[in-house]
Amino acid sequence: MIHFDGVSITQPDASEPIISDATFTIPDGDLCLVMGRTGTGKSTLLGAVNGLVPHASGATLAGEVTVASRSTRTHRPRDLADVVGWVGQNPLAGFVTDVVEDEVAYGMEQLGLSPSVMRKRVEETLDLLGIADLRRRPLVELSGGQQQRVAIASVLAAQPRVLVLDEPTSALDPTAAQDVLAAITTLVHDVGLTVVLAEHRLERVMQEADTALWLPGDGRVVTGPAADVLAIADTSPPLVELAAVMGWAEIPLSVRAARRRIRDRGPHISLPPAPQLREALSWRGNGEPVVAELRGLRVRYREVTAVDGVDLDLHGGTTVALMGRNGSGKSSLLWALQGAVASSGRIRVNGSDPRRVDDDEARRLVSLVPQSPADLLYLADVDAECAQADKESGVPEGTARAILQRLDADLPGDRNTRDLSEGQRLALVLAIQLAASPRIVCLDEPTRGLDYAMKHELTRIIASMASDGACVVVSTHDVEFAAQTAQRTIVLAEGEVVADGTTRAVCSSSPSFAPQVTKVFHPSAVMTVAEVVQASSGNASSFPAETTVGALPFSEADSRSPVVTRRSPRPGVTS
Repeated sequence: MIHFDGVSITQPDASEPIISDATFTIPDGDLCLVMGRTGTGKSTLLGAVNGLVPHASGATLAGEVTVASRSTRTHRPRDLADVVGWVGQNPLAGFVTDVVEDEVAYGMEQLGLSPSVMRKRVEETLDLLGIADLRRRPLVELSGGQQQRVAIASVLAAQPRVLVLDEPTSALDPTAAQDVLAAITTLVHDVGLTVVLAEHRLERVMQEADTALWLPGDGRVVTGPAADVLAIADTSPPLVELAAVMGWAEIPLSVRAARRRIRDRGPHISLPPAPQLREALSWRGNGEPVVAELRGLRVRYREVTAVDGVDLDLHGGTTVALMGRNGSGKSSLLWALQGAVASSGRIRVNGSDPRRVDDDEARRLVSLVPQSPADLLYLADVDAECAQADKESGVPEGTARAILQRLDADLPGDRNTRDLSEGQRLALVLAIQLAASPRIVCLDEPTRGLDYAMKHELTRIIASMASDGACVVVSTHDVEFAAQTAQRTIVLAEGEVVADGTTRAVCSSSPSFAPQVTKVFHPSAVMTVAEVVQASSGNASSFPAETTVGALPFSEADSRSPVVTRRSPRPGVTS
């Protein structure tokens, strides 16, 4: 179905190709997982499948890419539209209509389908993606996750033979991600849809992959069966890390496979049980100072109540994960806390109301990194953005740049921000916002576009901010990141708080929010691979079933993922 023959791709003004002499084939009806660290060329490779490279990106293509026997060199993206469907990293940037139903129908209109066929497919696709209740909603009023599902629906409705997805689950809550992937996998199995999918959260998708492409960052494209490629790649989801520290010869691609491996062949580790919940979860804290008080906070958008009477105290020196399904009010709560949206109720941060102070004071009280970080980038290049951040924050020159380096994203200073990947843009905006050292730092889906190494760096930076007395509030669907980073987890539903307790208690008791390691060792309370290592070495005697912040059983260093030794390439893996 898709064939790359000696393909090299060079970005504008680059001296070396980002992809060099790649030759591989993706068979018809396969789900192919594209993996690699941020900036290694995953989006560029995907763009070559539908002709965006070289026709729209400015990059230079050498070699030949054919899709369904059509050469992308002679067929522009519009000539491949009936064969290839594309969903990019930023769904909102690809919308051309205003309402959900119209957007789902638009692609079929361009292909000249009859109204009766379009109507039937719209209904089927809305049901397939579980968004029928959104059909008449304006696209700009949807949450990021809802927009992502609409973008996928608009492409699937045209029934392409090849579906190209760039970070398709990055804005979805765990349940929604599972539903969307189940729908796509059904089409792969039942109608032979070929899917090429780039994703950083490999734990969500790797069990469905037939084959994998790994981009190490040196121009190579390593191909082979998914389990074999995962065993040698530098992107390590929890099950891969677990297999490495346990010395397993084969990588389990699913929680079920890992549980069976332990059941049948061990090791059988003695772990403490998960806490038994007999009453509503409530956060008690450990004597930390309150830096923010929310009382009766409400946010409404026309007829929609996004935040409904929330009462919260936020404590300095803590990291809080804000979780819940798409549309539950997480982003609205963060924007209200910053004072950027109209709200009612009481908000006090260090005794001041962020809604009623000047911009400089508001920046020192609450800083927010939005879901679309590019919205905050408006200068010519990386150096200009960093310099402006230092100036606005009143900090020494080079502060923002130093934070960027700590994020493992030391970007070229003259790089135009429009030429950065989503992960690189996020890292730059994080550096800009953190330069002011605010009392409360709100991060809205900060791990979108970040690889595992960058997420570990972000965890350390968040821990450093918390140790300096700040409260870090992270709205996230990334349960693995929450397990590594947050002491407290708040779950929202329909704009209301439905759970507020320690991350261990909230996540280990939920089938939706439990990390992979928790699922593998259920019903224990273990959450990370590092905790498994500690328990297997006999150092888990202080591991409690319930904890509060300040009494966590593992240090910051212990909570980081262990070093994984890579194996040699396997016979089925080529590069």
